[in-house]
Amino acid sequence: MIELPIRDPCDLCETAGREDRWAVIDEGEHTLTVINPWQFEAGQCCVITRRHVATLLDLSRQECEEVLVSAKRLAEALVRTYQPLGILTFQNNGVYSGQETPHFHFHVVPRQKGSDWGIGPPQLATFDGAGRQRGTPHDPSGNAQRLARVRVPTTQLAETARLIRANLPG
Repeated sequence: MIELPIRDPCDLCETAGREDRWAVIDEGEHTLTVINPWQFEAGQCCVITRRHVATLLDLSRQECEEVLVSAKRLAEALVRTYQPLGILTFQNNGVYSGQETPHFHFHVVPRQKGSDWGIGPPQLATFDGAGRQRGTPHDPSGNAQRLARVRVPTTQLAETARLIRANLPG
């Protein structure tokens, strides 16, 4: 059984698309695409389900289809906006995979060389040019500074969302 994080009420149900820090980029029948308030990478976004479901295993077929279509549309906009060297997509299912909120969300992240996303997904630690040398363990002493850096003002989040929205494919 997948162990889920506990947050009651659900922070995504309560805040995503309703608070300025979760600026809406795009909307679908089953999904909402929002700027991630924690900008570990400039332009980091999430596609979330409108319906409260915890994991990929809980999605309906229609939700699955719309999540991926929305993620592709967003990735195209991120490429137009940032000209990244790569697009990272990821989604966690359960606390043992790193899931922190019990609401399905699919990350779409433009990647640039030399990222210092040391507290991001652990698989990034071994990518050449991702900010850490292969085999080097993560040093958590810099986490507080990284977290402070990624908490950007809501005005900056709104402007980032506006730029990405302007580059969504027609």
